[in-house]
Amino acid sequence: MTNEQIDKSTRHTDIRLIGWWQKLPRVLHPYLFLARFDRPIGWWLLLLPAWWIIPLAAENSRQMAQMMVLFLLGAMTMRGAGCVVNDMWDRRIDLRVERTSGRPLAAGTLSLLQALLFLAILCLIGLGILMQLPQTAIMVGIASLPLIIIYPLAKRVTWWPQAVLGLTFSWGVPLGWAAVTDQWPTPEIWLIYAGSVAWVFGYDTIYAVQDMADDMIAGVKSSALGLGDRLNLGVRIAFCVCILLISAGIQAHRGPGVWMLGVVLMAIHLLRQARMINPDDPQGALTLFKSNRNAGLILTLFLIVDRLLG
Repeated sequence: MTNEQIDKSTRHTDIRLIGWWQKLPRVLHPYLFLARFDRPIGWWLLLLPAWWIIPLAAENSRQMAQMMVLFLLGAMTMRGAGCVVNDMWDRRIDLRVERTSGRPLAAGTLSLLQALLFLAILCLIGLGILMQLPQTAIMVGIASLPLIIIYPLAKRVTWWPQAVLGLTFSWGVPLGWAAVTDQWPTPEIWLIYAGSVAWVFGYDTIYAVQDMADDMIAGVKSSALGLGDRLNLGVRIAFCVCILLISAGIQAHRGPGVWMLGVVLMAIHLLRQARMINPDDPQGALTLFKSNRNAGLILTLFLIVDRLLG
């Protein structure tokens, strides 16, 4: 193995060349990488806040199942669109960061025009899914578009772009409520939304640990850098706020139930993550970040059980 091959095999990158997509025509691979369809963790984390709300709002198990499937398809599509927008804004920055330098727009594998056309296709698919929802939900969904557009710019002007991502990735909470009830979210639903924002802030701060060294060189801001020596404490506080607000929101809407055990288990999972963060271990940070899918699924499972028992 040559030195160049060793470097490519050991560098920390978010592009993986081996996977199920190898069975697809090679011409599609750059688009798959651009939308992150090779890495499902993103759409899982976008989907889960909506999956928390749907069991709380659904009138019956059939409606709950239908909406959960519809939101699954929507999350996969719109997360892909969000990644395209992010990479269009960040293509020059990505080239200076080791983990992202292989992304299609940064590496020149795709042109900006090709990315725009792909984005248009994804947005049309997302619009088709959105049109299956009630009118109130359509209005709530459209209201999220400014957040999707401005998030990639946040890292240029604030040390806390993870908070902006939290506002964006948690939009499934009000959207899920509106989709099931055809009503605007009530105060307790906004409490759950705020709790989800804190959750996203916490796990995306862990994600940002991967790029701390490169971000300092490139002049990119993140909460991982902003927190400095208080990184573990900051994530721990975010996760505690998450649990308190989500619990308060669910309690106000549904009262005591099986869901409370899910919150306890999720809290244990999150606080363990905060304790294990190591700024010098980017691969470990990625593993912790990905484990948030399981943390969110724990709460989802107990909310579904609580709904079925209720």
